[in-house]
Amino acid sequence: MTGSSLRRILAVARHDLRILRRDPTFLVIFTIMPLGFMAFTKGAFGAALGNRYPDHALNGAEQVVPGAAVLFSGFLVGNLGFAVFREHAWSTWERLRASHLETWELMLGKSIAPILTLALQLTVMLGLGGILFDLHIRGSLPAFAVVAAMLAVMEVALGFMLLAVCRSILQLNAATNLGAMLLGGIGGAVTPFYLLPAWAQHIAPATPTYWAIRGFRSVIIGGGGFSSVALPIAALAAFSTGFAIIAALRFGVEEAKLSWA
Repeated sequence: MTGSSLRRILAVARHDLRILRRDPTFLVIFTIMPLGFMAFTKGAFGAALGNRYPDHALNGAEQVVPGAAVLFSGFLVGNLGFAVFREHAWSTWERLRASHLETWELMLGKSIAPILTLALQLTVMLGLGGILFDLHIRGSLPAFAVVAAMLAVMEVALGFMLLAVCRSILQLNAATNLGAMLLGGIGGAVTPFYLLPAWAQHIAPATPTYWAIRGFRSVIIGGGGFSSVALPIAALAAFSTGFAIIAALRFGVEEAKLSWA
């Protein structure tokens, strides 16, 4: 990457970050709201986990903190797409295409703000949620952090894929919200995996959220390190690669996108 490429990429990223700074309401809501979800559900899951793991002295935070992080971070998956649809609504997409930006520079620049917002959201939810609700991580903190990082990477790749396949912002909005609830529910973010219906348990491994929750659980409850999260990390990396390949094959910078306007 040349210095001029880096400057162009950062210019795109700074533009999106300025827009986010002017109106961070969406990010604030989906970062603070999960804390309320944790507060309301911690007690119920504390009892459920106590029955499942009677020797671990669990209080429910082991489920609700990572579960809420996985579930609510899913609602930010569409941020990359929304940033592109916004350019179409403002009639500035063609101006960006006509600039000196290469396609890969434009999309990389557009991905920086979503990556940073996901990283901020996950850091606040996992960090503050852990402090407020007395989450005790028995295993390796670095392994825990790597699972969180791979979750963010996977969601950005998923967001890129949704941008590529959705033609209108209504489609993107519906896919983001439905996907967050569906993947979160089946993957064990809303309810512990062992309490899911049998049919959901059978298909759960086909979702990336299952592997994120499994990775977090291996560290938090199982007390594991990098060896215990190697498979979840590999699975999240595979999902990320698959989403990115589909996005790269399907996405076209010349394709018209229908925004709210």
